[in-house]
Amino acid sequence: MLNTYSPAHDFFRAAAPPALATPKIRYPSPPPGLRWLRWQLKLLWAVAPNVAFRQAWRLFCTPRRLPVKDWEAPALAKARRRTVTYETGPVAVYEWGPATAPAVVLVHGWEHRASFWRAWVRPLLAAGYRVVALDGPAHGASGGRAATLTGFGGAVQAVVDTVGEVRAIVAHSFGAASVAGLPVRPPAGAPLPRLVLLSAPVSPRAVAERFANFLYLSNDLVERFVGHIQQLTGRSADSFAAAAAGPSIGAGQVLVVHDEGDEIVPFAEGRQIVAAWPGAVLHATRGLGHNRILRDAEVVQAAVAFITN
Repeated sequence: MLNTYSPAHDFFRAAAPPALATPKIRYPSPPPGLRWLRWQLKLLWAVAPNVAFRQAWRLFCTPRRLPVKDWEAPALAKARRRTVTYETGPVAVYEWGPATAPAVVLVHGWEHRASFWRAWVRPLLAAGYRVVALDGPAHGASGGRAATLTGFGGAVQAVVDTVGEVRAIVAHSFGAASVAGLPVRPPAGAPLPRLVLLSAPVSPRAVAERFANFLYLSNDLVERFVGHIQQLTGRSADSFAAAAAGPSIGAGQVLVVHDEGDEIVPFAEGRQIVAAWPGAVLHATRGLGHNRILRDAEVVQAAVAFITN
C-alpha cells in the first residue's frame, strides 16, 4: 500500500517539486485514510511497538494490485508469454524480437508492471535487440502477495538465468534497487555490457527514512527496519545500497538517469550513486518526475544509444 517507491505518492505530493537540496518530501492535506493510518500506527507504536513494527513492515512490503489501464493490453499484445518458476510463485515473462538476438531485460518499479515499458519496446527492437520484461513478485500476472528487495531481485535473477545472452538490464526505482542491491548478474559469469538505472534510490536505509517520515513515525522505525533486514537476509541493510553492491555486477558501463525534480526519490540520491560507483555516468532530466521519465522519448533514445554504443 504505502511504499516510498510507489506511484501512490503521486496523490500526496506537493504542487511543486521540492528544492534539490531538500531531501524531505512534503505532502499537502492528506486524505482521511492516511491521517487515520498515521494516528493508528503512532498510538500502536507507543503501547505495542513490536506489533506496530510488524504492521508497518507488512504495509511496506505489500503492493496494491492496481486496476489495469486501457493501454496495457495493447502494449503486451505482440509479446510471447511464458512463466518462470520462483519461490514466491510463477513469474510472468514477456518477450519481443528474435530469440537469437541479445536481450535487454526491463525491470519495472513498485506497483508497475511489464506493460509500463511500452515506450521502450519498439526502439529496442529497431536497434536489433530482443526485449524481455517481467512482472515482479506480487505484481501484474505474477504470483505472490508481498515484495521485498531480495525477493524481487531473486525473481529477476531467475528470469535472467533463462534468457541467454544479455546485452543490458534497464531497471526503474524499486526494480533498480533490487537489481543493483542483490545484485543481479548474467548467467554463468558472463559479462553485462550495459546497465541503466532509472530513478534509483541510494539505499534501503534512505527509503526506510522516507517511509518513517511519510507515516510520521520516529527513527526507531528505521533502526528496526535495518535490524529486520539483517535478521532476514544475514546481510546488513547498507550492504544492499546500490553503489555498495552494484559494482560487483561487473557491468561494462553504467548509466544513471534521474530527474532533478523527482518527488519520490530525491535527485541527490542519483548523484550519490554515481559518485560512489566507479565509471557510472549521470544523465539528469528536468520536468519528468519519478514516473514520466519512463515514457519520455528523449530518455528512451539516450538509453538505447547508450546500450548500443
